[in-house]
Amino acid sequence: MPSFDIVSEVDGHEIKNSVDQTNKEIKSRFDFKGTDARVEQADFILTIYADDKFKLEQVEDILRARLTKRKIDVRCLEMKQLEKISGNKVKQEILVRTGLNTELAKKIAKILKESKLKVQASIQGDSVRVSGSKKDVLQDAIQVVKKTIVDFPLQYHNFRN
Repeated sequence: MPSFDIVSEVDGHEIKNSVDQTNKEIKSRFDFKGTDARVEQADFILTIYADDKFKLEQVEDILRARLTKRKIDVRCLEMKQLEKISGNKVKQEILVRTGLNTELAKKIAKILKESKLKVQASIQGDSVRVSGSKKDVLQDAIQVVKKTIVDFPLQYHNFRN
């Protein structure tokens, strides 16, 4: 029976490279001379430090550009609340979302069920396995999910006949 998996994965090594490139550009730019602007990474949590909100937004723009160049979908970024630290200095955490949470997996299964396509969706941890009788029906299922879920990056893997 043909099947495929719907997942949401992010390459951690590419994120690290993007953070390194962002920090390198910050050090070389004239408008950041003498500031404490930087990006730190702990697994899938990025933290931006800056002297004020304006500089923090500039660092965020540089980071987004570097992530995009490395083919990481920026829709996987979840911005946390801006925090003030000593004086005017601010920091902001960015969570890199990986895997499908149960709410989104249930939403995908519901969308496929309501589409009246002859496919079965089963939630398996942080992925959704979709199986059907024909390859064409599975391709139609991919198109339905792509049209409906636009605010979260999804990948389609393990296409089997």
